[in-house]
Amino acid sequence: MDDLEHPREPAPRLVFFDLDGTITRRDTLIAYVAGFALRHPLRLFGFLAALPALLRFLAVDRDRGQLKGELLHAVMGGASREQVAVWTTAFVPRLIERGCFREALNCIAHHRAAGDRLVLMSATVDLYVPEIAASLGFDDVVCSRVAWRDERLEGRLIGANVRDEEKARQLRIVAARFPGRRIVGYGNSHPDLPHLRLVDQAVLVNPGVGLRRAAATLPVDFKTWL
Repeated sequence: MDDLEHPREPAPRLVFFDLDGTITRRDTLIAYVAGFALRHPLRLFGFLAALPALLRFLAVDRDRGQLKGELLHAVMGGASREQVAVWTTAFVPRLIERGCFREALNCIAHHRAAGDRLVLMSATVDLYVPEIAASLGFDDVVCSRVAWRDERLEGRLIGANVRDEEKARQLRIVAARFPGRRIVGYGNSHPDLPHLRLVDQAVLVNPGVGLRRAAATLPVDFKTWL
């Protein structure tokens, strides 16, 4: 645990949840983009247009933020705000109903009932993450942001991809608004470790052997959510 602010009060706590693989069973961005394309079939060809970016990612730069932006630009670029909003309105309830760990939803409800302040912090994008946060009763949301141009989606990221050390930076920013709060963090993968090293209590969901080993020095609980 990093020394953000001491002493810390036991309650109410400041609770950070990752999204993909922690609350949801799998990656949400691909499902979101593919679902939009299926509603607008000509946009399926955008996945072919995104192949050079994927190959560059695999062979050269490993920049996940750039890859994410290129995929959104290739498949959804030019879509109107209304088209995006209509799809988001359909996507989010379905995701919560069918694509989330029931244990995660119960855990969120428990923290909310306890009066804890809930922060959804995700590397995926603000096309739909704020709507998920609102539906689940989160107080704050931190996620990657995408560009628009003249009310049409451009798709590439504005600013940093909220992943790895950027999550740690964002946690510090939010925590500074609530000095003295004890901090709890939920994650499921190695990129969550930088910000989980800053919390008083970390929770890792469905961790493999390697992740358990990497998190061995943290004050951590391991959870199996089905």
